[in-house]
This record gives sequence, structure tokens and C-alpha cells, in this order.
Amino acid sequence: MFVLVAPGQGAQTPGFLTPWLELPGAADRLAAWSEAIGLDLAHYGTQADADAIRDTAVAQPLLVAAGILSASALGATTPGAVAGHSVGEITAAAFAGVLDDTAALTLVRKRGLAMAEAAAITETGMSALLGGDPEVSVAHLEKLGLTPANVNGAGQIVAAGTLEQLAALAEDKPEGVRKIVPLKVAGAFHTHHMSPAVDALAKAAEELAPADPKIAYVSNKDGRTVGSGAEVLSRLVGQVANPVRWDLCMETFKELGVTALIEVCPGGTLTGLAKRALPGVATLALKTPDDLDAARALMAEHA
Repeated sequence: MFVLVAPGQGAQTPGFLTPWLELPGAADRLAAWSEAIGLDLAHYGTQADADAIRDTAVAQPLLVAAGILSASALGATTPGAVAGHSVGEITAAAFAGVLDDTAALTLVRKRGLAMAEAAAITETGMSALLGGDPEVSVAHLEKLGLTPANVNGAGQIVAAGTLEQLAALAEDKPEGVRKIVPLKVAGAFHTHHMSPAVDALAKAAEELAPADPKIAYVSNKDGRTVGSGAEVLSRLVGQVANPVRWDLCMETFKELGVTALIEVCPGGTLTGLAKRALPGVATLALKTPDDLDAARALMAEHA
């Protein structure tokens, strides 16, 4: 079986949507979503620079729109499971039929605005730790007042906190960590710094009518599959201030018997983790429409 996964914030690059808008109907769909959420997705996906699309309020809806567009281009084959990293969970909720496309874009627009507002309260950020023992690294982060916001598996943990705390981390790496990489995000996501956004998102969620997932939905809260649409929505709300456990999602993929993993546009991050943590599992990242034929062939082989 294959799993369809959606990346989180930081995966976007300037102009990454340009080739996708050449597909039949893609520009019209993007225009309709743009009107619905009051954001020119085509502009930001094709013309805006790196700083403009780093803005949380822009990056999040842009990523969900790209994920839905690229998944639609794959055709009608149904994955055995879906999952998303951070904001990619909203994309996965659309894949699973929990939210329709417009509802997903409306929710993520409100999520991005709320998280951007929360991030403006204190100067915060995130940095990836590469290598090292997870237990040693987590203890070291806690000593510095940082949160292990993303436990990604494959030797990667993302620390989040104030810029001062991250600067201290850069000067004092945990034992065994070979490299620390600052991430292109605008705040300490999945930490207590995002608590104000939880209330805003909870109010937005009250306006939605989620359906139960039609496909196995793997939650990055704890790697569990969730069968209730209401529970998926509840987890999407709480997720903004709680750590992402992508390592546990990949453990669940093993338990489910996943043999292939396809990452929707802008793919690359999650396939990279899977190559290290899921040996023997075929992987493919959708970067441009040129990747669609190979993805369809992989889906046919592993459906």
C-alpha cells in the first residue's frame, strides 16, 4: 500500500506553483480559492519572493493549496493512508474527505493569520538539530528552555523558542549533534508561544461540519489513526501549540505495511526523512508536473 503525505511550513520556494498552474483547470481552482479566502494564491505561488512567502499567513494557505492541486493531478487512485506534517495535516484532512477543499483553505487561512499574530508577541523561531541521540538532545533543549517542537525521526529534532534561546543553542550544541540549521519560519510553532492561536482556531472550527475520514488518517499528535472527523478537527486545533511527532507517524506507516510514500508538492522534506527511517519503502516527491507519471506508476504498483 502507499501513503500520501503533505509537507509543512518551510517547504515553499519562490515560484514553485508556476508549472502546476499550466495543468487544465488549476488556475481556475486557485482563483476560486483565492477569492474565498481573500489572498492572491497565484501571485504568491508564482511571483512573490522568499521573504513574502515566509510570512506565516501566506505560507500556510499556499502549501495547502499546492498539496490539494498536486494530489488532484494524480488521478483517482486511493492511498491506503494519508498524513501531514504540521500545517500539512489540513491538506491530509482534505485528502481524507474530512474537509472539502474550500473549507480546508478557509481554515488554514485563519490558522495562518492567528499563528502570525501569536508569533508577533515575542521574537521566536525554530532550528533543526541533525544527528545525536534524541533523549540527550531533548534533555539539553529543556535545560535551555527550548521545546522539541518537531520530533521527526531519522536523526532530526526541531527546537523552538525565543531567538535568545536559539542563539544559546547554537553556541552550546547537545552532545552528538553534528549541525544546527535555523529554519525559514516566523515563529516558535507547536509550542506554548502559539497558545493564543488555539482559541482563534477553535472558534473557526465551530463553523465547520467535518466528515469522518474515508481513508486511514494518521495524526501527527501521536501517530495514531483517527476515525472520527470531529476528532480530526479537534486535533487540528490543538496541534498548533503541541509538538509534531512525525517519528510516530512513520512507525505507524510500518505497522500499516506501507510499501511506498508519495509526498505532494512542494515535496522533498518528508521523502528525505522516509529514506532514512523507512528502509525498503519506495519514495517519490512531487516537485513539478514532470513527476506525475512516475508517481502514477508507483501508485499503480503499490495500490
